[in-house]
Amino acid sequence: MMTVRVVAFDCDGVLFDTLEANRHYYNHILQHFGRPAMNEEQLRFVHAHTIQQALETLFEDERLRQAAYDFRKTIDYGGFLKHLTMEPGLVGLLDWMRGKFHTAIATNRTDTMKHLLREFRLSDRFDFVVTSLDVERPKPAPDPLLKILTHFNAEPHQALFVGDSDVDASTAHAAEVPFVAFRNPSLPADHHIDRLQDLRPFLEQ
Repeated sequence: MMTVRVVAFDCDGVLFDTLEANRHYYNHILQHFGRPAMNEEQLRFVHAHTIQQALETLFEDERLRQAAYDFRKTIDYGGFLKHLTMEPGLVGLLDWMRGKFHTAIATNRTDTMKHLLREFRLSDRFDFVVTSLDVERPKPAPDPLLKILTHFNAEPHQALFVGDSDVDASTAHAAEVPFVAFRNPSLPADHHIDRLQDLRPFLEQ
């Protein structure tokens, strides 16, 4: 078995605790249109899916959905950054990985990803970032991971994907990339970890 060359991370729930940021963000859109706040099931869905998929779930009417999509383009995402926190140990792990492994992000975020990385000074710490805008089919389709593999000229078994949701697990399975489940023991995975630092033993083998 060849050694790992590429480590890809999901964003929400792995690199950052963004649940409350997503709650405030989507509830802000709903409130603008006089709709009730999300329930917990809706929150879990929007947390793991694209903005398009989220709005399709939250707004059944097509015209209202388009209006909501247009409205979100006017929102300054910076106002929601106070509701999220970076995962402890992330910077230390990335510093240790520098020069040893290629690092990537596979996320269903869209145009907020660059803002997020810039705000937390992480833009230069990842070699490649794939959002839902960069592929024809976002997660759970394999396209984001396949794009990452192609970029680094790597085989699936030469990579790891770290995620925390069913969507992430399905993406890894579809791309035939070994999956590391983060703080979610219910997911089918090759490895389970509770801290990002726990990746090091797998990468040092």
